Amino acid sequence: MTVRVMLVSPAMNAALREARFEGDAPLDRSGRERARAAAGLVPETGLALSGPSERCRETAAALGLPARTEPALSGWDMARWAGRGLDEVAAAEPAAVAAWLGDPSAAPHGGESLHALIGRIGGWLDALDGPDGTVLAVAEAAVVRAAVVHGLGLPARAFWRLDVAPLTLTELSGRSGRWNVALGRPPAGPPVGGTW
Repeated sequence: MTVRVMLVSPAMNAALREARFEGDAPLDRSGRERARAAAGLVPETGLALSGPSERCRETAAALGLPARTEPALSGWDMARWAGRGLDEVAAAEPAAVAAWLGDPSAAPHGGESLHALIGRIGGWLDALDGPDGTVLAVAEAAVVRAAVVHGLGLPARAFWRLDVAPLTLTELSGRSGRWNVALGRPPAGPPVGGTW
């Protein structure tokens, strides 16, 4: 069966503004306001999911989604780097950051490698089966990027070339081994400043 997977990146929070490895930070005031304003534009779906982070759960609630928390949609595990700024980590561990950025198998932070992230999200994507063939999930930007890399069969290094802005929709349709990605489509109505 063909499945339509709509991935919504969560709204803004302080960790994103400060280029910190996220950890589990809540939305900031602006993020909550933007998510509430977008609530009427969320597409209808048979199954609504949310990544387990506070940011994803708060975004789903602000969008008015009756989302079930899905552990498979956890953000990228950065282990001991979680909550720290990229500049801080790069200054303290330049060789580790270079390895992390250059080798998709490296996990110098003690968490998940890029290959492991893409494999985990790819496994979730390929096993999907929504009640009406449609799934909407609020998921961290790294999860969305990993889904696109897996879905299109891109090399892992393409992950670093994909940008996912807060409160944007990425749509994949197809089934295991054959996914298409819809780019540049607003979920409903006109986009507002690049987001909805």
